[in-house]
Amino acid sequence: MRVAEWLLDSPHLGENRNVKHIAGRLLKQPAREGVVAAQSRLGQLMCRECGNARDRRIGQDLLRQAARAGDRRAQQELGLIED
Repeated sequence: MRVAEWLLDSPHLGENRNVKHIAGRLLKQPAREGVVAAQSRLGQLMCRECGNARDRRIGQDLLRQAARAGDRRAQQELGLIED
């Protein structure tokens, strides 16, 4: 989880498509286990970076779960998506 956040937050690495893919894979299991921060970050990543509707829908579901748990970043992201 920490490595994924570091990769995504790194100014140079965070823009690389391959790095985002790796970070997404690192976030997948914690998100499945209900780690709110992982759900939020993976949801954002899927909504912003994925080109297909299925992945964006999964990303929105992850954001909704995180938002219900009180994650402000997820709440803000959902507000942008659903407006």
